Amino acid sequence: MSASPGSTHDDADAARRIEADLRFLADDLLEGRQAGTRGYDLAARYVEARFRAMGLEPGGDAGSYLRAVPMVQGLRIPDGAELVLEHDGQRLEFAFERDFLPAIGFDVQRSRVSAPVVFVGYGVHAPEFGYDDFAGIEVEGKIALMFNGAPARFPNDPRAFHSSGREKLAALAARGAVGAVMLSDPEREERAPWARGARNWLTPGMRLLDEEGRPIDTFPELQVTAAASLETARALLAQAPGGAAAVFKDLEAGTLQPFELPGTLTLAQRSVLEPVTSHNVVAMLPGTDPELRLEHVVFSAHLDHVGIGAPVDGDRIYNGAYDNALGTAIMLEAARMSRDTARPRRTLVFVALTAEEKGLLGAHHFARQPGLEGRLVANLNMDMPLMFSAQDDVVPYGIEHSSLRGPTERAAARLGVQLSPDPMPEEVVFVRSDQYAFVRQGIPALYLDAGIQASEPASTPRPRPASSCATTTTSRPTRPTCRSTTPPRCGWRGSTS
Repeated sequence: MSASPGSTHDDADAARRIEADLRFLADDLLEGRQAGTRGYDLAARYVEARFRAMGLEPGGDAGSYLRAVPMVQGLRIPDGAELVLEHDGQRLEFAFERDFLPAIGFDVQRSRVSAPVVFVGYGVHAPEFGYDDFAGIEVEGKIALMFNGAPARFPNDPRAFHSSGREKLAALAARGAVGAVMLSDPEREERAPWARGARNWLTPGMRLLDEEGRPIDTFPELQVTAAASLETARALLAQAPGGAAAVFKDLEAGTLQPFELPGTLTLAQRSVLEPVTSHNVVAMLPGTDPELRLEHVVFSAHLDHVGIGAPVDGDRIYNGAYDNALGTAIMLEAARMSRDTARPRRTLVFVALTAEEKGLLGAHHFARQPGLEGRLVANLNMDMPLMFSAQDDVVPYGIEHSSLRGPTERAAARLGVQLSPDPMPEEVVFVRSDQYAFVRQGIPALYLDAGIQASEPASTPRPRPASSCATTTTSRPTRPTCRSTTPPRCGWRGSTS
């Protein structure tokens, strides 16, 4: 990779800086960097110090690099959780953690609802694709059962949008449902076993607070929501036409139909809530154009991870080296490279975001309330850029929908980097990282991820997290955009938000 005229960039030095940042951010000292904890605060102070040492201007509160993100934190309480199915004189009770987990109640700390049951497929209403899981079915006053995801026949990004849990719950709330249960299925159980995830039920959840101190995106109309294991799904769907096996067969074939189920379902949850504040870390490289400097191009990477949880091989600290200490380290190097090259006309903003693991909360707060003079015109996000050999391509999630396509294609062409399509549409990546918060605000955004075409075969086994970024290729996906993304007036082409 060659440096531009006037640049002091050296690949080996860049690799050492990235590795040093990664090693610190993924160290046990930071205890997994969960938002709202001491470990995350240490990570935020570290990034702040790195920005300050680079000479970047602060973009946080009151002339600092830190921008407060007000949230409410909730913990599940097993005593008070219920999932009970009653039908034809039979009563079937399900066990907390083993069979189901209620969602945290961010509006009320204790709630309980009993209601008739309805199955609504994926819980998707997409008239643009001639698809409606609510056709011919009444959900008002009922508890809805549904699967994760969206129909495989949808294009990638709309499929991701309609797979979003927020969109599903919003659709149910709008139709008068009083509760919801997200069901596991055989394919999902194979990819992500219920028992493995459920054992971390003690991990707190969070929601943003609005200006009046009320939680955002909580849908209080849905009095209780829950997630259920595969075996619980089989039991809940036992009275479906053809039984649970027929429903799973329809899921695989893409032919799900809504239907009512006999009996009554009872759902209950109990939670403990408390306010918590975490911080985004924001730095700026001012633009040179008197007018365009008020248009901000945002480079983002989430700084948080999931903290301390159930032990894995005796280790309870989830260090988050890949997710996303590596992305943060690469963003820091991109900031340094940008400082050392010709200044762009627009202002570049570099932000290490909090609470991505809690629902993209830091990104949503920043996209709505950046606290900066001017406006945000584009976002380039970095999350888990896993590169285990030299690569010839990068995957730019969301490129089909915004005016960032042209600048990104031109930058990639200059470096000889190909742009590859989403290799895992079933993972609905488009809505699962921080760029989606910008998309929801109508701001063009890309999530840049490692590519899928290796220019040379990996000669060593998959590297351990602590040393994964000590290569000269690690910063490559960010470099095409950190200097050259000065797009014309940005806008969405058929926004999915």
